[in-house]
Amino acid sequence: MSDDYANEDVGNIALLEHINVQVPDQAAATLFYVVGMGFTRDPYLTVGLSNMWVNLGEQQFHLPTRSAQVIPGHIGIVTPDLRALSARLEGVRQDLEGTKFAWAAESDHIAVTCPWGNRFRCYEPAPRFGDMLLGLPYIEFHTRPGTAAGIARFYEKVMGAPSVVLSEPPAARVAIGRNQWITFRETDGAIPPYDGHHIAVYVAKFSSIYRFLRERGLILEEVRNHQFRFKTIVDPDSGEEQFLLEHEVRSLKHPMYQRPFVNRDPAQSQRNYRRGRDALIPYSAGEAGR
Repeated sequence: MSDDYANEDVGNIALLEHINVQVPDQAAATLFYVVGMGFTRDPYLTVGLSNMWVNLGEQQFHLPTRSAQVIPGHIGIVTPDLRALSARLEGVRQDLEGTKFAWAAESDHIAVTCPWGNRFRCYEPAPRFGDMLLGLPYIEFHTRPGTAAGIARFYEKVMGAPSVVLSEPPAARVAIGRNQWITFRETDGAIPPYDGHHIAVYVAKFSSIYRFLRERGLILEEVRNHQFRFKTIVDPDSGEEQFLLEHEVRSLKHPMYQRPFVNRDPAQSQRNYRRGRDALIPYSAGEAGR
């Protein structure tokens, strides 16, 4: 039988759940992520001043208070309404003056830079994002020349995630779950030293990944509460280091797997309040505000 239905297959990485980047100022982070971007502070966990978890659809940003961390590349965001996003971003411009905050409308997205230099591309819902109305569909990392093929082999052979190598410029694209992916794009430009930012993923086959990494001395944090950590991506054929990115690898038995996230409708206000429209459903089976 032919592989006509290969697009129905899902790889071993079921979900990219969160990105962890440190921020030095929780007030500025609130202005950017909650007021400007329109996301929602998690009302249940890490509600103090030393950290903030911010919900966007079925994903999160974790924002502990320490020196700033910046991802080399950009983060893809799906948001219901780019016009509304533009108005919110313009509304926080003055309060974020003197930081690296900036935004500009491009042909099919809004390019945004956070107060510390992390870059975002914000899109309206589209078929390539599945049914995502609000969420984090992808991350693109910059990597040095000659590493894309090795990175693709690592995710394919070790992580069990379908991966392909794109060209011009070369890039490894890693499929995650239903409608997410990670891209590692080669660049001749300068890449800053790795600063410790991390991602969290859920995997169906946990033990084989752990075993491969343990045998090579690559475990950063041993298993506890159904998760472990590593940061060195190697070419499984040569063993050579390709890229540094800390992964918080969780099994599907982790108690937080598929934890429901609260999402608000940022269009709600005191002036135009609509009863029963406080919540936002982050996928297209419903409409914003229902």
